[in-house]
Amino acid sequence: MKSNRQKKILEIVNRYTVETQDDLIDRLEVEGFMVTQATVSRDIRELQLSKVLTGKGTYRYVAPKKEDMASGIKFNAALVESIISVEYAQNIVVIKTYPGLANAVASGIDNLAIADVLGCVAGDDTIFVATKQEGSAKLFSERIRIMMRG
Repeated sequence: MKSNRQKKILEIVNRYTVETQDDLIDRLEVEGFMVTQATVSRDIRELQLSKVLTGKGTYRYVAPKKEDMASGIKFNAALVESIISVEYAQNIVVIKTYPGLANAVASGIDNLAIADVLGCVAGDDTIFVATKQEGSAKLFSERIRIMMRG
């Protein structure tokens, strides 16, 4: 049941513009799958779906490319261009983004699966990244700055 549902989710996000979990739940119901929001949330995480900005200024769910599923989702240029500044204090990195983009950038950071990064907390335009130690925070900040310079 779970694998069939997840296959259907991938089919839906590849075929339709799915902006919210509620949109996905509605599409699944049309396809005969009765699911809760918690189940859809778990499926989204397990399938490594991410939200990307559309040309209309809205977000939609997308599945990772096949090559990305093996190597992790790449931190693409659009995410890097969303970053305004990067600073660190002790083992915390503070990343400022344009309004509304912090969650997308934090998701991209989480998907990089960097060993010294413990996790991210994102607001509207600010991300706190916790690292294992201060040296890790400094290196991570430098890596982000290098990506920002292109």
